[in-house]
Amino acid sequence: MITGFPKKWRVPALGVLTVVIWLGPTRHVMAAETGQQIFQGSCVACHTIGGGRLVGPDLAGVHDRRTQAWLEKFVKSSQSMVKSGDPDAIAVFEKFSKIVMPDSSALSDAQIKAVLGHIKGAGTVGASSESEKPSVSEEPVVAASKEDILLGQLLFQGKTRFENAGPTCISCHNVTNDAVIGGGVLAKELTTVFSKMGGTGVRAILGAAPFPVMETAYKGKPLTEKEIIALVAFLQDADEQHAYHQPRDYGMGLLISGFIGAGILFAFYSVLWLRRRKDSVNQKIYDRQVKST
Repeated sequence: MITGFPKKWRVPALGVLTVVIWLGPTRHVMAAETGQQIFQGSCVACHTIGGGRLVGPDLAGVHDRRTQAWLEKFVKSSQSMVKSGDPDAIAVFEKFSKIVMPDSSALSDAQIKAVLGHIKGAGTVGASSESEKPSVSEEPVVAASKEDILLGQLLFQGKTRFENAGPTCISCHNVTNDAVIGGGVLAKELTTVFSKMGGTGVRAILGAAPFPVMETAYKGKPLTEKEIIALVAFLQDADEQHAYHQPRDYGMGLLISGFIGAGILFAFYSVLWLRRRKDSVNQKIYDRQVKST
């Protein structure tokens, strides 16, 4: 019974109290949903919560291994901690093949706390829900067909365009393969990516890119399931066969070739210059006329 209020204020006070009680748990539910949404959009390509290792570590129980403050700093900028010499950050970085975790500069401190809260809450259940698992198959990788490998090679080079007009892989990545020209250096070299990440990890990255540049490049232009299967098959084959292929490093060789080519051209032009006509066509006629006068 509410006491201490005039009679005419008791009903409004009861209403306010009811709203406060109702909003209390609702606010926490909304925060949890926000954390789950952030996890789905930014983390699920590389991490699970109780579903096992993917590209990065399984995050179930991570709060038992690290403090909240450490986790917040690591999520914000893992490389800053690695460069500062933090032993735990360095250990994680080296354990997972030195794959750089993108900075979360786009997330506010409140959003980082929300996603960590979601991870902590989901981790206590013991396993991530079906909605938190990547939308790629986690079954054992079967042997790729030659058709898949060839299609993946053509897609990687851009000889066959992606169905949704996404950019060509070779624009940013390189693979050591005699059948493929040298690729870009903007992003990671992919020759042994299959050994480092496994089929599940590679498929997860291709299905939902967690890296800012790649995410922007393929925004609204996702790869189809058939394209993902083909690219994974090509990268697996490139990894297994890379010892039999020569790397296409055009750096210093291309520079030296340029100088040699320029030297040959200058020598050729010099020969032409020496054989040039040194006077006009009518010079001899003019000289005879001058002499006769």
